[in-house]
Amino acid sequence: MTEQDRPDSKAASGKPKILDWPDAVEFARRTRAERETLVLANGCFDLLHGGHISYLEGARAEGGRLIVGINSDASERAIKGPSRPIVPQADRAELLAGMEAVDAIVIFDEPDCERLLRELRPDVHAKGTDYTIETVPERAIAQELGIRIAIVGAPKENDTKSIIDAMREAADRSEK
Repeated sequence: MTEQDRPDSKAASGKPKILDWPDAVEFARRTRAERETLVLANGCFDLLHGGHISYLEGARAEGGRLIVGINSDASERAIKGPSRPIVPQADRAELLAGMEAVDAIVIFDEPDCERLLRELRPDVHAKGTDYTIETVPERAIAQELGIRIAIVGAPKENDTKSIIDAMREAADRSEK
């Protein structure tokens, strides 16, 4: 069985959820043609945790279909440093593909999601509660393209860095 044949990596339509760029653009085009609201969420999603789940469920609540942009390994390394990611991009994508709230996933190499916004033209760009409308890095591009920004999910109380730090502290304690 190939990765794309796994049931958890397919949309309800039976088609794979993890898309390459051309298929992601086609997914967006088809969503608009069907007059569904397209929502874009993006992030690294390294060490999936409850905050990620809340963010993606909140993003899904903003519209009919949710596409998630995942930073590639190289992109995450450039943003977070040489020790990241902990989980490789293919595994991160597969984990998100198992979520009911997620309709499609595309991996991107850029440090921000400007290309995603320009090429997919979602109706809504969803960001987590660690942002405000004013601090969203792609705010100007979203405004230029007429994309609504939505801040979604539970208040940010945990993040991957905190989990990694707690794991290091626990490892240090066990070595003593």
